[in-house]
Amino acid sequence: MLRHIRGKYACACCQRVQAAPLPAQIIDKGIPAPGLLAQVAVAKHDDHLPLYRQTEIYTRSGVHIPRSSMAQWLGICGVRMMPLVALLKEYVLGQDVIHVDETPVSLLAPGKGKTKKAYVWVYRTTNFVSCNGKGRAVYYDFCKDRSGEHPRRVLTEFSATLVTDDYAGYHALHRSGVTAALCWAHARRKLFEAHRDTGSEIAGQAVALIAKLYEIERETRELAPDARRLIRQQSSKPIVEALHAWLVAKRQALAKADVTARAIDYSLSNWPALIQFLQDGNVPIGRVEMWRGGRRSGLSVSAPFVWRCPSNLAVAPFPHPPRRTGRADCPHPALFQRIKPSRSSGRVQSAAGVSAPTSRKGTGRSIGGTPFPAFRCAFAARSAFAARCSRPSADRFLGPALG
Repeated sequence: MLRHIRGKYACACCQRVQAAPLPAQIIDKGIPAPGLLAQVAVAKHDDHLPLYRQTEIYTRSGVHIPRSSMAQWLGICGVRMMPLVALLKEYVLGQDVIHVDETPVSLLAPGKGKTKKAYVWVYRTTNFVSCNGKGRAVYYDFCKDRSGEHPRRVLTEFSATLVTDDYAGYHALHRSGVTAALCWAHARRKLFEAHRDTGSEIAGQAVALIAKLYEIERETRELAPDARRLIRQQSSKPIVEALHAWLVAKRQALAKADVTARAIDYSLSNWPALIQFLQDGNVPIGRVEMWRGGRRSGLSVSAPFVWRCPSNLAVAPFPHPPRRTGRADCPHPALFQRIKPSRSSGRVQSAAGVSAPTSRKGTGRSIGGTPFPAFRCAFAARSAFAARCSRPSADRFLGPALG
């Protein structure tokens, strides 16, 4: 309970009453204090707790907060954070080198009960900025599609070095003066997949050579840019030149439709952008700073995004660990782990013992395309609590909401 004591003064001459103003609040005339708003936002976006679960948690403590109220709070908090978002964007785009990548997420289609693919574009600083005494940061931009106009809109005034993959949406930026630096992790991934799927020895040897480049980068991670560039010229450049000559020679012996040939063509066609890291010590070799040996972690969406919700625009003061080679190096915090989606109306009825939906593979009641058959959502016995919550009575709100 927060108690604000305000002085109230009356003028005997003009008969006016003047009271001291209330302290500034996140929500005007709202009940929640900043601490509660921060708790709800962090629990939802970082601890992966949907609002209906938070309602149950608070109800067990004797406080009932409707899910609709918390959803409204998050929307207002998203609007209040827009000045901070603008400052974060200005800081990230003010760097000499930034990473850009996009991560697919599920977007709810209201009224259809289905989802479609949307994208979170990630703009982040390099890990080298911490060596210069600056802080690392990430800026997220949620978009409904993968059109190249989205990075062009964000990077309108950017004219430095951009570390990306070979997505065609970035080519217009390169033609406008942005320096292209291709990510070696993408080139290595195509070669690794060719070796994994076909057992190609050529692709396997190329992956081994690229691994040597990452070993050198690991040793120079904490050095100054000039010192890093000098070591790259002495150690990395001979390996890169040998790799280029070896790929050109091996490519001539492969058919155009060969998987290994396509992987080699990806590297050779983007070679000037791949070797940009040799000329600038501030440019990293790729989004994955340490060679992973071909392991790829799964990236899953915790809950589908809703378009035009201000709370979906999140701010991270530091980059999160990369989760998958070739995906965004700093995925949105809500993408870290898979959680149980919010219950649909059919699942609520099954939990309350009213009815159980039939299980039809691929077409059952689902969120994000994942079916929820009856045996996963119906309980063996109907509890007294579920029976009480299913009745339209005044005491149904004494317990946690099932929705």
